[in-house]
Amino acid sequence: MEDQSSRRFSLKDIFRLLKGTYKAWNNDDPWRLSAVVAYYALLSLPALLVIVVNVAGSIYGQEAVTGELTDQVSAAIGKEAAQSVEEMILEASKSEQSILSTIIGIGTLLFGATGVFFHLQKSLNQVWNVRQDPKSPFKRMVFDRVRGFGFVLVIGFLLLLSLALTSVLSVLSDWFRAQLPDILIPIFFLLNFLISFGVITVLFALIFKFLPDVDIQWRTVWIGAIVTSLLFSLGEFLLGIYFGHSNPGSTYGAAGSLILILLWVSYSCLILFFGAEFTQVFAKFYGHPIQPSSHAVSVKIVERIEE
Repeated sequence: MEDQSSRRFSLKDIFRLLKGTYKAWNNDDPWRLSAVVAYYALLSLPALLVIVVNVAGSIYGQEAVTGELTDQVSAAIGKEAAQSVEEMILEASKSEQSILSTIIGIGTLLFGATGVFFHLQKSLNQVWNVRQDPKSPFKRMVFDRVRGFGFVLVIGFLLLLSLALTSVLSVLSDWFRAQLPDILIPIFFLLNFLISFGVITVLFALIFKFLPDVDIQWRTVWIGAIVTSLLFSLGEFLLGIYFGHSNPGSTYGAAGSLILILLWVSYSCLILFFGAEFTQVFAKFYGHPIQPSSHAVSVKIVERIEE
């Protein structure tokens, strides 16, 4: 696309932006990327859930957090999948008896919980046409794992914040409902949606800003995060309807719940990658600077060196 650095965002550019986004998204083989991340997400899920539940549950209570998570999963992909998630949390939370087993268990927990972010980073690097410098030292991989664990803690914090705000809103809603007409109920429903939307937007913004190996401005990140959140909210609603009526996991018997989780994560990743592509296309279209990080190089440069 031509240099548009002197122009500001205009609604007239939406069609060109979406067209460019779809073309870039389709060229990066999003189905394969989503399937890879979904696979590692399923492997990471027990450890990820345990850490998130413990982080948020340390303040709000583990039962409340577990209940909120299972309710969200139930609304998205059904009660059976939610029950499987709850069982994962219970099984993975069981403590080992020996000290050695406990140490190994904690190490496995941390390594497993960061796996999905490690592979999500690789996929986002492909979207942004960069990759880590082949000469990058081993400590870079360790740093990536630590960064992944940081994202696990961020998810726990955002979940805690969402629960707290939703609880306050629920109390206020009950009070106003007793004092005032039911006309205010839609307003509280809208506020609840905005809280959820805001939390998701912050999470996407942090993912786009800190996970891939690129330096990108916050003004571009927020645009991409908001668009991705809109698409994610719409996709979540449509997926809820689809899974609620078609139940694609029913043909897999006992493994049906796991298949549903895989499908849900895979479809969600498709939306995430589309949002990442939109962020890149938007930045290039309006001339926002994008540079590989100090420890990364452009894919074109790597290909030229290897030739």
